[in-house]
Amino acid sequence: MCERVTVEDVERAIDMGFRDVESLKRYLRIGMGPCQGRYCVPIVLGILSRKLGVPVEKLSYVAIRPPLEPVPVRLFLRVKKDV
Repeated sequence: MCERVTVEDVERAIDMGFRDVESLKRYLRIGMGPCQGRYCVPIVLGILSRKLGVPVEKLSYVAIRPPLEPVPVRLFLRVKKDV
């Protein structure tokens, strides 16, 4: 999974009391790697479902947080000439 999190890490965290994907995300950084949760979050939901005995459909997905304010890309492309 992303961020080098293993299935055992997820299972251990669930045993420690992290019982929802949002708290698992914060604790293990799942969904913060290159896939941005597209691949690892469904896997974690499956593990959570199996460990808690709750159908995946009953578990909530991670909250999507948009940027606070849209920023034009050109602002990232400015280069200081005095450096």
